Amino acid sequence: MGDQPTSQEFHLPLAQITQTPLDCSLRYLDFSGDYARLGLEYHGAAPFEDTTSCALAPPAREAAAVTAPWCVTMLAPAARLAQVQQLLTFFAGHGWAVSAVDTLAQRRERTVIRFQLDAELEFAAAKHTCLQLAEKLDVDLVLQPGSSQRVPALAGFDMDSTLIDAEVIDELAKITGIGEQVAAITEAAMRGELDFRQSFRKRMALLRGFSERRLAEIATQLPLKDGADKLLGGLRALGCKTAILSGGFTYFADYLRRERLPVDFIHANQLEFEHGALTGGVIEPIVDGMRKRELLQQMAEEQGLELERVIAVGDGANDIPMLNLGALGIAIHPKPKVRLEAPQSIERFGLDAALYLFGLSDQQIENLI
Repeated sequence: MGDQPTSQEFHLPLAQITQTPLDCSLRYLDFSGDYARLGLEYHGAAPFEDTTSCALAPPAREAAAVTAPWCVTMLAPAARLAQVQQLLTFFAGHGWAVSAVDTLAQRRERTVIRFQLDAELEFAAAKHTCLQLAEKLDVDLVLQPGSSQRVPALAGFDMDSTLIDAEVIDELAKITGIGEQVAAITEAAMRGELDFRQSFRKRMALLRGFSERRLAEIATQLPLKDGADKLLGGLRALGCKTAILSGGFTYFADYLRRERLPVDFIHANQLEFEHGALTGGVIEPIVDGMRKRELLQQMAEEQGLELERVIAVGDGANDIPMLNLGALGIAIHPKPKVRLEAPQSIERFGLDAALYLFGLSDQQIENLI
């Protein structure tokens, strides 16, 4: 019995949270008005004395409305009090006043806390300082305008290494015995070291003669990225249109839409066949980074949407143009260059974690799915 932690909710001013040297597991933090509700699990002495306390509370069904100009969302695999203390100290040091705090997820393996900030800040510089702190704290810190904390009307997705946990062109190359050669070209292109169009032509030429029958077999074996079905299913339930905008192939994107994921539109590269095998040629136009951006903007215009209702999700250098188009540009498990240049990034969780950036709590997400 002595090994069992004490579970307790403390009621205290937000500033007082940073004033204890004791660290422990953090379950939730909610703040509005004068006092915060802080749920902790600890061994030994209580981290705070002379404060009102009670048993841990169940999670709120819905997050509060966002009224501040900026939000920072902390996504932690197993949140600690010390992490929140350092984050609050960071905000105070930059003069970013915290006006409200909501806990969107309070699972053992996932704590998501959103901080609303009344602050004047320069986004690019503030984002980079948040990324640096995130590395130190071993969490994701996502900075976004408060106005973007809503469900989008249109979402554009990269496919390879974003919706599926593979680079299809690399998988084809492995089967033909040139996997390392093609994978090296792909990796250089995704890091932004090679022009995508040039690298695409070079890789396709190496795949000449690959049979269409084998392509069909590979399509059924492509693994989905963690959380892909939950995110796209949630967006469908919320009335958001989704599109695959891929430097990969329509052959596989069509299979995903037909068999695996709720997708509304597809724009990708077409494979050229002759006598049941790939010719190694390329059918123009190639869907590169700028083409993805143009297509996403075109779809928004066709649907009469302002770009504030549009988001994009990707992982590679050729996704950067579309990631910087709309209200949110979310890089999932991104390459280093993409992490620095994308407006938002999530590294420690799957695709479904993007739902928190729309202002949804776990309870709301569960009701959707």
